Amino acid sequence: MGLLDGKVAIVTGAGRGIGREHALALARAGARVVVNDLGASLAGEGVDSSPAHSVVAEIEAVGSRAVDDGENVADFEGARRLVEHALGEFGRLDILVNNAGILRDRMLVNMDEADWDAVINVHLKGHFAPTRHAAAHWRDRAKAGEPVRARVINTSSPTGVFGNVGQTNYGAAKAAIANLTIIAAQELGRYGVTVNCIAPNARTRMTESAFELPADGDGFDPLAPANNTAIVVALCADEAQEITGQVFHIFGGAVNMLRPWAPGEPFVRDAGWEAGELLDELLERLPEGAAPAGMIEMLERVGGSYLPK
Repeated sequence: MGLLDGKVAIVTGAGRGIGREHALALARAGARVVVNDLGASLAGEGVDSSPAHSVVAEIEAVGSRAVDDGENVADFEGARRLVEHALGEFGRLDILVNNAGILRDRMLVNMDEADWDAVINVHLKGHFAPTRHAAAHWRDRAKAGEPVRARVINTSSPTGVFGNVGQTNYGAAKAAIANLTIIAAQELGRYGVTVNCIAPNARTRMTESAFELPADGDGFDPLAPANNTAIVVALCADEAQEITGQVFHIFGGAVNMLRPWAPGEPFVRDAGWEAGELLDELLERLPEGAAPAGMIEMLERVGGSYLPK
């Protein structure tokens, strides 16, 4: 018996990389899978159905069932058709893993409107639209009196939670996805739906140029995409019904449940501040200044044993 026997899952962006590993892991755990992938380039251009077809074949080879789907998840009606495809093919939907994404990295001063819009559209709207249609289905089931144990797993990024130079568009979308997760969890819990998020590190075609850490063919590879699947399968199990609204950063064998924005160090007085007085207070408390930590520094704190020295 697998953890997910009888479940039906949609995985977006499942033709390659982390999405492919999610689809395979869910299938091995007993789920039937809709393998969604537009087959576009890293920049979000073009269409190629072969990656999704290939993953379906791999899933069928391990004895599970799967179908491919080529809908564009950033298209509202396309996302609706994706959900309907799962329901029409398998008669139910239990799990939605939002993973599809693209890259158009530029320094802020060089980024044009098209670079910004494309990345925000695929990542952020590409999470919203499938979740919106799946959630409406689960709400209707819950209101009809059916027991619902549904799961949404979103995909943020270390760039979204820690920041990274050259990725304002990507990082803004990924940060928004983390907060979308928190709010959606608050809204959908009443219908039996949990919503969680991962911020994975992995060597994929999207990130291979960003990592200096090489693959070690003889040992554990902390950047192997498959390292990010165990948390997804675990969160999709029925036993995880009370775990919701969380963001998990994964680096190799380290799984770190991140803390959301929280009150920090308050500057308090009985009356409003004058700008000059507040400046003096800031300089006194921050004599060396305060700048955001870079992504490498943050990764050293949460999973640094795997970083190159």
